[in-house]
Amino acid sequence: MMAMKRVSVAEAKNTLPALLHEAESAPIEIVRRGEPVAVILSRASYDRMRGKSEGVWSALERFHEAHDLEKLDVASAFEGLRDRSTAGRPVRW
Repeated sequence: MMAMKRVSVAEAKNTLPALLHEAESAPIEIVRRGEPVAVILSRASYDRMRGKSEGVWSALERFHEAHDLEKLDVASAFEGLRDRSTAGRPVRW
């Protein structure tokens, strides 16, 4: 993994527009006296971090639309994992 770019508070103050442009592709760490104090990151990265992405169900629906499950043959990956000759555990409702 590539190291995150680090800039001082003074450099960030003087080059903020350029840093914002760079932050669209990679986070930038702001340091004061060598100690990290903040991170600039893209809005998309922030939304992913905060969990404001599409949800599991939407992602699953997109996956189903994009992939032919018959061709993926997912079921064969689970063959032999369970002994089907027994009933399994009882289920309580």
